[in-house]
Amino acid sequence: MLITSTNYIDGKKLEILGLVTGSTVQSKHMGRDIAAGLKNMIGGELRGYTEMLEDARKEATSRMVAAATALEADAIVAVLFSSSTVAQGAAEILAYGTAVKFKN
Repeated sequence: MLITSTNYIDGKKLEILGLVTGSTVQSKHMGRDIAAGLKNMIGGELRGYTEMLEDARKEATSRMVAAATALEADAIVAVLFSSSTVAQGAAEILAYGTAVKFKN
C-alpha cells in the first residue's frame, strides 16, 4: 500500500474511494510517568513518551491501512496525523487520509 502526504501520485490518475482513519489511545505506566515528570523539571527528551507516540503512530497507520485495504484501495493520499490528550499520560493518535484506486 502506497501512503503519501501529497494529494497526488506522479503519473497516476486516481479514483477516490473515501476517507480512511485509524486511531489508538496509549499511555505509559505510572513509573515512567513519574520519571517523565522529573525529567520535565530539568529539561530534555522524554524518551518514554517519544516511544509511546512512535508506537501509537505505527498502530494508527496500520489501522488506517486496514481500512483502505477493506476498500480495495491501491494507495492512501493526503495522509495526516493528529493527536490529543485523553488523560494525563495518555494520548490519542489519529491517522487519516483518502483511499484511492489507480485508474487505467
